[in-house]
Amino acid sequence: METVEAGGLISYGVDFKKMFVGAVSYIDRILRGTDPTELPVQARTEFELVVSQKAAKQLGLQLPPTLLARADEVIE
Repeated sequence: METVEAGGLISYGVDFKKMFVGAVSYIDRILRGTDPTELPVQARTEFELVVSQKAAKQLGLQLPPTLLARADEVIE
């Protein structure tokens, strides 16, 4: 999402804010005495699609309505 906010056209990936929240919970558990080898590996299962119509207009592109409908966020 940060890439699109900085002027990119499309971004597909994990939400870094959610990743950091997960990391903080792991750090908290480790500091409270949990053995790090006992913590399960967590893989992201949620991905987000962010599209910038502003960047598309600047590039002279017409984005398909189906892409805009599937996007989690559309930046005008």
